[in-house]
Amino acid sequence: MTDELLIKFLLNETREEESITVQTWLNASASNKDYFEQFEKIWNSSKKLSANSPVDENEAWRRFKQKAAQKNINEPIVRPLKPAYKWLRVAAVLVLIAAAWSAYNLFVPVSYKSLTAGNAVTKELLPDGSELTLNKNAELSYASNFKRNRNVHFQKGEVFFNVAHDKSKPFVIEIDKVSVLVVGTSFNIKHLNELTEVIVETGIVKVSMGSEEITLHKGEKVLIKKGVHDLVKEQNSDELYNYYRTNKFVLNGTPLPRVVQILNEAYHAQIIINDPAIKKETIFTTLKADTTLEANLTTICSTMGLKFVRNEQRILLSKQKK
Repeated sequence: MTDELLIKFLLNETREEESITVQTWLNASASNKDYFEQFEKIWNSSKKLSANSPVDENEAWRRFKQKAAQKNINEPIVRPLKPAYKWLRVAAVLVLIAAAWSAYNLFVPVSYKSLTAGNAVTKELLPDGSELTLNKNAELSYASNFKRNRNVHFQKGEVFFNVAHDKSKPFVIEIDKVSVLVVGTSFNIKHLNELTEVIVETGIVKVSMGSEEITLHKGEKVLIKKGVHDLVKEQNSDELYNYYRTNKFVLNGTPLPRVVQILNEAYHAQIIINDPAIKKETIFTTLKADTTLEANLTTICSTMGLKFVRNEQRILLSKQKK
């Protein structure tokens, strides 16, 4: 990472791939974020104090870097600045004159604002214009300075993101050890029962975990299980991820185990296929998501020739005997 690229990033002059490079570097470590925050403060201070300075710029730049080293800043490799960025040396002089380092010592980590859906599907608008639809009981938080730092911490649940396009400030979602990075696109994230699923509806999304990284396009998804370190993308095969937005379970030749999985998540139920012979059967129908579980199970059973019985908290599905 070079200072030249960081300056372009602060000036909103980076190309899309450059913005993603900077954001990936920022997410790599806390020290990188600290360095950038202090670098940004220098920039903001310089704009206020950059009128005139009689101080030798080269000497001031050398003193500035020495001062930074004494503050234990883990700065990236610094190449000589191009003439177009000569003003930064002047900024360093002025920051030193203004004793701005005292402000750096008072640096406070960015705070986050929480969003919780509770018992109803909730729509939220973030400060950058991004639109979120939170399924019931979903929880996340976003940076308080979101217009400059489009960072989201995803705790649990299911959320559909329609991200406002801003190539200079990529949108980053952190989920445990998984990071999702986008510029402007729409996608669904589910983080439940130690599983994380990302499905892209429009645009391009980068998903990374450790040293692994994959790129997802429209109609592709990745399913990440706890303890698995490989990221494998595949085609999304149904529209069931959308049920809480469309209020419909669209079953278009959907395998019964997949139907049971979604119904268990939607109704917090324990439906169990009690007959191995029906696990490969598929169903064509559309169910309403705002009706009762019993009503939807009745429709499924009448369509497929099945029956269901309750056994304490469990619901057992099996073939209807003739």
